Amino acid sequence: MSTNKSAFSLSRREDGIAILTMDVPGESMNTLKAEFAEQISEQLDEIDKDPGVKGLVVASGKSGSFVAGADISMLADCQSAEDAEELSRSGQQMFQRIENMKIPVVAAIHGPALGGGLELALCCHYRICSDEDKTAMGLPEVQLGLLPGSGGTQRLPKLIGIQKAMTMMLTGKQLRPKQAKRDGLVDDAVPLSILMDVAVQFAKKRKPNREGPKLSLMNQVLERTPFGRNFLFKQARKKTLTKTRGNYPAPERIIDCIEAGVSGSRGYEKEARYFGQLVMTPESKQLRNIFFATTEMKKETGVEGVEPGSLHRTAVLGGGLMGGGIAYVTATKAGLPVRIKDIRSEGIANAIKYSYDLLIKKVKRRFMRKSEMQKQLSLLTGSTDYSGFKNVDIVIEAVFEDLKLKQQMVADIEENCHEKTIFATNTSSIPIGKIAAEAKRPEQVIGLHYFSPVDKMPLAEVIPHPGTDDQTISTTVDFARKQGKTPIVVKDGAGFYVNRILAPYMNEAANVLLSGEPIEQIDKALLNFGFPVGPMKLLDEVGIDIGAKISPILVEELGDRFKAPDAFDKLLADDRKGKKNKKGLYLYSGKKPGKEVDESVYSLLGLSPSQQFSHEQIAERCILLMLNEAAMCLDEDVIRSPRDGDIGAIFGIGFPPFLGGPFRYMDSLGIDHVVARLEHYQGLYGDRFAPAASLRSMADEGKGFY
Repeated sequence: MSTNKSAFSLSRREDGIAILTMDVPGESMNTLKAEFAEQISEQLDEIDKDPGVKGLVVASGKSGSFVAGADISMLADCQSAEDAEELSRSGQQMFQRIENMKIPVVAAIHGPALGGGLELALCCHYRICSDEDKTAMGLPEVQLGLLPGSGGTQRLPKLIGIQKAMTMMLTGKQLRPKQAKRDGLVDDAVPLSILMDVAVQFAKKRKPNREGPKLSLMNQVLERTPFGRNFLFKQARKKTLTKTRGNYPAPERIIDCIEAGVSGSRGYEKEARYFGQLVMTPESKQLRNIFFATTEMKKETGVEGVEPGSLHRTAVLGGGLMGGGIAYVTATKAGLPVRIKDIRSEGIANAIKYSYDLLIKKVKRRFMRKSEMQKQLSLLTGSTDYSGFKNVDIVIEAVFEDLKLKQQMVADIEENCHEKTIFATNTSSIPIGKIAAEAKRPEQVIGLHYFSPVDKMPLAEVIPHPGTDDQTISTTVDFARKQGKTPIVVKDGAGFYVNRILAPYMNEAANVLLSGEPIEQIDKALLNFGFPVGPMKLLDEVGIDIGAKISPILVEELGDRFKAPDAFDKLLADDRKGKKNKKGLYLYSGKKPGKEVDESVYSLLGLSPSQQFSHEQIAERCILLMLNEAAMCLDEDVIRSPRDGDIGAIFGIGFPPFLGGPFRYMDSLGIDHVVARLEHYQGLYGDRFAPAASLRSMADEGKGFY
């Protein structure tokens, strides 16, 4: 008998239906832990002994969630792949026992049912979910470098079909209630008020004799014939390798397990074995580190011990792409009303249309109801003057990168809002202290730097200047978090953190180009390294003109190592701004816009391209400068910790997550190795590669960042 208070309790109804409730003591969400196998067994033994129980409903005792997954921290206790494999086997056996029960078992799902939570639901004979927005079902283990290890790779394909199951497991995609019902993942989606009643009705039915999902003729050929399945798995592997470039082992293992399951060759055995192996991979360890870091960050306020103030009304200055994106996340994620001001009414219309376009997509995909979309859109209003600004608590400024204009915006807000209104500027390069220089209330001026596109990029940099007060910092951090962002607090200064470590990396990629290396080889090198986009393509996406504007600001404050190659001037003189004016390093006309290099760039720059370096050499040159700059940022307190630096680089510029971020990556390489390689390139290309003083001393002392 377990001595801990059990997470499971059993109650019996007069009609012979038992309710097994999961409620993990002392936690806001249910997560599955290793010791639960014994606790569930005890309850199932009781049910088996009681002939009066005719059916069972599995439900959550938490009001807002079913089961959010397995407790990831238990994986850290695994000393070997065999230990982790044993965990998987234990989960499989527990769920197999539920599936084998003689009475019907129904999962009543409300809120998130993710990972092990969905695997628990999958082993039940029926699944009923609430039709509320917070209900979501998925198997996101791939995002931690793992695979569903308690039968998920075996049960899901049999229930919804191989292709849909594979998409869910390879992407971590979550289904909402309507989608889940359409795909056959749940038997019904009903209002929360009748969820338990409907689940009880299903528990009174006979156990279902499932014949698998209804498939179109084409999909029957693909999924139910050996030839079709071979083709399907071959294509899946090819597509997966194109995406992962071999950097992530989990997706291929997921495909292996699904294939073993549908071809009847010991799928469960493979699932447990591969789960064990994946737990011990460096990739999974780094992805789990990111998960723990972001979870830890959610509990922090911007300044320790200072609680955030409450915000009721917000405003955005500027209806451009950034302004539209900021208004969207404020209304839809934070649920706060937004007043958009632009000098032109078309700007306001465009900003509101930005939200409409994103929301209507969700409605069409049955991700949300039309009434919910209308409710969110009603939070957006606009004007070409400051009417409606009197009671605004925070204003986010997203106008052009012009110091005088931004200072004027501060003065306008101080004039037209109340005395406690926070002014948050979304500048990407101008120091916040300069923007606040003429403010009457500089303590309420702060930087809040978003990344484009705002609706997708998860990072926000919160940048206090020396005069910003603590309450403003904590309130802004809390606000960014409500918008669905992961905020990091960084010190005021040119480029802040993310752009500062990005600039030397981009400049070095340009230097490699100027030595005659073909553009597509440079991009391929960094894609293979693990970045989502190559540096040359990124330059086109962000805008060559933006890069040229930021460079002098960085040089003025931080010195010549930030000097951009002269090539930028030649590109701009030829009006090459990149994707925005369809003229850059890539071609934006023809059948594949943005996919093929514009060869005329080479003659413009006086180059005849030929491949001289290996992909490894190109990647190493660019990455080393980013790592070195990150170390300098930590030395200068630009970031508060290596953890913040890692999260900032991963969420802000797509630093390869499986490497854990710049600081964890330096630790895994060894600081002495990093210093040796920097010195090697310093000898070849000059002092921009001179190692940071802190890296030298860490190498001498044999220290690491973590």
